[in-house]
Amino acid sequence: MGVLAGKEWAFDTAASKYERMRPGYVDDLYKQIFDYCTIDNRSELIEVGIGGGQATLPFLKKNCSVTAIEYGKNLADICREKFKEYTGFNVITSKFEDVELEDNAYDLIYSASAFHWIPEEIGYTKVFKALKPGGVFARFANHPFRCKNEPELASAIDASYKKYYYKFYNKKAEQIKEYSEEDAKRRANIAEKYAFSDIKYGLFYRIREFTAEEYVELLGTYSDHIAIDEEIRTLFFKDIKNIINSFNGVIKIYDTMDLQLARKVKKD
Repeated sequence: MGVLAGKEWAFDTAASKYERMRPGYVDDLYKQIFDYCTIDNRSELIEVGIGGGQATLPFLKKNCSVTAIEYGKNLADICREKFKEYTGFNVITSKFEDVELEDNAYDLIYSASAFHWIPEEIGYTKVFKALKPGGVFARFANHPFRCKNEPELASAIDASYKKYYYKFYNKKAEQIKEYSEEDAKRRANIAEKYAFSDIKYGLFYRIREFTAEEYVELLGTYSDHIAIDEEIRTLFFKDIKNIINSFNGVIKIYDTMDLQLARKVKKD
């Protein structure tokens, strides 16, 4: 399920669970970033929305300087402790929109499953100004899709969502679609509107398996699920758990990770 605008606060209420349950990203995704731009001990990076630090370590291992900007105080504190051995790492606890960044100062600005929280024009314009000429913006995210080859399990879970989730939000039930290459291409082309060039994108895949208990714990890290009234959420999660246990106790998640790369071209 996606997240709802205005619910970004909810991640911080489940910070330790978020840090533990949310997945990282595959090595090939980072390889594409590092093939596109050289990062070394002289590089200055910004991470927009570090969350639980799922995307951070491959950059820190380049011995560069990483300044993370994170709105959630609890998540920021977790990451300060998690990466304390890296002297080039620091966290600013704030919304990205509110942080004053020096113009033409950064080699790479990246954001993992967080940039959708920022209004498009504000986010892309601010990133472009902050990058050095030749600097790179990397935007990537994970898009989970459940029960791809298990229509009966998918149908039962959809019915539970209709009963609890959509009823709570007073919304019509939506047909969940797997993230596509067209989706990734469309997202990559946003950067062109804000003067970026050399735009590229990539798609990466994996499968994760969860027990019923683990899957409900994962749902408890989604902001729109956390925001459901506790009494309803308890019934909803119990129903999901019972459904999965009635189908051999395991659910598979098919992840599509998309990466968009864009460059602030040097002026002649």
